[in-house]
Amino acid sequence: MEHEQYERQWEQWAEAAEERIAPRFRLLDRIAERNQWKIIQAFQKHRVSDFHFAPSTGYGYNDSGRETLDLVYADVFGAEAAIVRPHLVSGTHTISAALFGCLRPGDELLFITGKPYDTLHKVIGKPGDGLGSLSDWGVTTKIVPLLENGSVDWDGVAAAVSERTKVFAIQRSRGYDWRPSFTIEQIAEMAARVKELRPDAIVFADNCYGEFTEEKEPTEVGVDLIAGSLIKNPGGGLAASGGYIVGKQHLVDLAAYRLTAPGIGGEVGAMLGTTRSIFQGLFLSPLLVSQAVKGSIFASAIFANLGFDTHPRWDDPRTDLIQAIRFSGAEPLIHFVQAIQKAAAVDAHVVPEPWDMPGYEHPVIMAAGTFIQGGSLELSADAPVREPYIAYMQGGLTYAHVKYAVKLAVKSLWERGFL
Repeated sequence: MEHEQYERQWEQWAEAAEERIAPRFRLLDRIAERNQWKIIQAFQKHRVSDFHFAPSTGYGYNDSGRETLDLVYADVFGAEAAIVRPHLVSGTHTISAALFGCLRPGDELLFITGKPYDTLHKVIGKPGDGLGSLSDWGVTTKIVPLLENGSVDWDGVAAAVSERTKVFAIQRSRGYDWRPSFTIEQIAEMAARVKELRPDAIVFADNCYGEFTEEKEPTEVGVDLIAGSLIKNPGGGLAASGGYIVGKQHLVDLAAYRLTAPGIGGEVGAMLGTTRSIFQGLFLSPLLVSQAVKGSIFASAIFANLGFDTHPRWDDPRTDLIQAIRFSGAEPLIHFVQAIQKAAAVDAHVVPEPWDMPGYEHPVIMAAGTFIQGGSLELSADAPVREPYIAYMQGGLTYAHVKYAVKLAVKSLWERGFL
């Protein structure tokens, strides 16, 4: 009887939420449509053909598929150049290659959007850490915390700038912070204000989780260089590995020299049969990103209706995939993440537990029942098990999958008396 009671209650909650969020869904459909057209036009401009999908081996000299893929990405992101490679193993690796490419000993890196994502802390490093971090190589880093309202502290930025400041870094997504992610309009303003402070500055943006959630990308509004992961948005759930770096030609070249070696850069690199999936994933990504964002909006509406704090709210502007939900303690947070895993098509039988994950400062619990290991465009959820007990849910190749996962998560909390 209790199961039947929950099913009836769930249908009422879901129907009410979907009626409320329908206008947001129509907006997402238009954004997906515009991004789809942009990608198709880039494919057509560069005459993408079946022979571009042929695998290369060894050095990969004259791999026309790899070269065309770079050109397509540059056009889609409104930039001069791009390097797109399966050899970039994660978003952190990709961002690291971009930063090491731009910075030299004695330079300074300034994060204007607060503390960056946890996995970059080791990349920044400490003097003499022996890890080959930026700090170990004589690059200093300053971090200007955001204001309480989540906006950039421009007075703080101005005070932090020195003659050595070379790269101004923006993290588009919220990371593990209870703050809004930054919209393209806000990023455009940041880039303009940085250039007023330092006309010769390099403006870099970590674009992870943000691709195709809006009609423009940071490189179309004044950002000099961006980086992201192919197992997030632009891989479309098909790219098995990889990352992209897009921006001004000389900066992309410097990042490519860091990825391979000086003088080699992006001229080599066997694609080993990955080119087709990277192309096709890019083609599919606007649709799949919109499905994931719809799922996040639905989750926000459901949990807000049940009395939970959600960020962003269901009717807030969206500029990334991530939905944050705050819980009253560690136990409901853990049950939520475990329920997301239980809803997966892959590894649903696995029960995630908090663990000391490399690159993170606190125990983290992660639900990741995905076809691509760590694929964040697929439905996943993770949370550092620390106050204020916030779970971060992202992705979902289909809206129906996210809806099903939310249903199981709410049921798990219902059964344990957390609702």
